Amino acid sequence: GDAHLPPPQNVTLLSKDFDMILTWMPGEGSPPDVTYTVKCESQDRMGKWIKVPHCKNIPSTSCNLTCALPNLFIKVRARVKAISRGLQSRWVESEFKEYHLDVELGPPVLDVSLKETLILVNVSFPVATCVESLHWMYDLDLWEAGSEKKKRYENIFRKNTMKLDTTALSGNYCLSARSSVQNIYFKHSKFSRPVCVLLNHRG
Repeated sequence: GDAHLPPPQNVTLLSKDFDMILTWMPGEGSPPDVTYTVKCESQDRMGKWIKVPHCKNIPSTSCNLTCALPNLFIKVRARVKAISRGLQSRWVESEFKEYHLDVELGPPVLDVSLKETLILVNVSFPVATCVESLHWMYDLDLWEAGSEKKKRYENIFRKNTMKLDTTALSGNYCLSARSSVQNIYFKHSKFSRPVCVLLNHRG
């Protein structure tokens, strides 16, 4: 009969820190030199499987599909097959996911500096260039170290510098931010690790 390779197992399309990633496990009894090829398909063009050039004959068991997705606002799925020495397995398909709806956000990275009576806050998001155009925002918390009372600034566009007036503040103040994006509702990441600055009494 036909000799076939064991197909990949646990084929899952998942999102982590702004990326959409296909993961799988080697089929039981796979040879050590097995490689994998991935394709994806979007729900508006069913039956048309698109090649993913950077995930052709790869030895790893994951493929970052973020910038291979044909549309960030339409559900897509991916499939993967195993290849070894002229043999190949059948394709195994993932479930459908939509980047914009299903993306899991990572916390932003804070860059905090002091200028005269201002705290200047810039954030950077670890997003792939192909999804930079989405309207990523962030929320920022400011509080005095040791205090439970936080002041929250919401829905700041990620490219804007946040300027906080510190004229009335003195002591040790901390800042933390979370990423957000609006689809049907606002979706948020966890808050970043706090960054603290010492504000001196003035005047």
